Amino acid sequence: MKISYAKLFDLLRSKGISKTELRLNADISTATLAKLSSNKEVSLSVLGKVCSYLGCGIADVCEFIPDEEIAPLLLRLKSEMEAETKGGIYHRFQIVATYNSNHIEGSKLTEEETRYIFETYSLFGENGKVVPLNDAIETIHHFACIKYVIEHALEPLCEAHIKELHRILKENTKDAALPYFRVGEYKAIPNAVGNRKVATPSEVPSKMKRLLRDYNSLEKVAFYDIVDFHAKFESIHPFQDGNGRVGRLIMLKECLKNGYMPPIIDEELKLFYYRGLAEYEDEPGYLRSTCEAGQEKMEKLCAYFEVK
Repeated sequence: MKISYAKLFDLLRSKGISKTELRLNADISTATLAKLSSNKEVSLSVLGKVCSYLGCGIADVCEFIPDEEIAPLLLRLKSEMEAETKGGIYHRFQIVATYNSNHIEGSKLTEEETRYIFETYSLFGENGKVVPLNDAIETIHHFACIKYVIEHALEPLCEAHIKELHRILKENTKDAALPYFRVGEYKAIPNAVGNRKVATPSEVPSKMKRLLRDYNSLEKVAFYDIVDFHAKFESIHPFQDGNGRVGRLIMLKECLKNGYMPPIIDEELKLFYYRGLAEYEDEPGYLRSTCEAGQEKMEKLCAYFEVK
């Protein structure tokens, strides 16, 4: 994975700021400016100084470029998404991933109804069925979440990404109208997963920071590290609702970033998946094998669309 600062220099030109002015006003060294000019990595503190001076965010001054050998699936999804390709793997993946992730959380929409919403942005219940409006809204929002994941896949995972996924998923839904529900923010009241206790609202911020710190400190991320992050995220259960879908979206992001096949957890794997989460601390193998079975489903999709 490579980094590019082309956005930074485009921004400087649009503002009429020279490199020398940037160096002096952002208080960076000549050597650091040379690194920026040659697209070499610099510290976050340097980027912070640059962004503070220019009054912008990090995404406005740099972008990560995927390595075609490491992330062929991400490259294909991104190119088809940007070209609005119909009938390709991006089109099909949006429908399959959204249908299955929503379905195992209780959505009543069929895969065909999910496809119809994606393709026409309108509602159509099969055989005159009444379509629950909230299911349709969350389906549309999940499409937007996948698009967000693809756009930000190569960026380091952080709380801002996680909260933004929750905001996109839950904004203007039935849950969002509840007085205690925090859209795009951690939960306000305690909740549970079946009989399992999860983190209390007061525990969530520190547990999430620790989880992200430990994950981002890994020199090389293995597929099992992504599964491990997912299990720990779900055990914290940071949001009032939507944790499962946000957790699987995070898993998608990190698989695309690190060149692993993202698992599709469908109805066939649902019970094994939930057992794997429930028993992960004592036996991580259940969840690992379930996610590997989910990878095989995605591999078949990639094989059909000739994504190597």
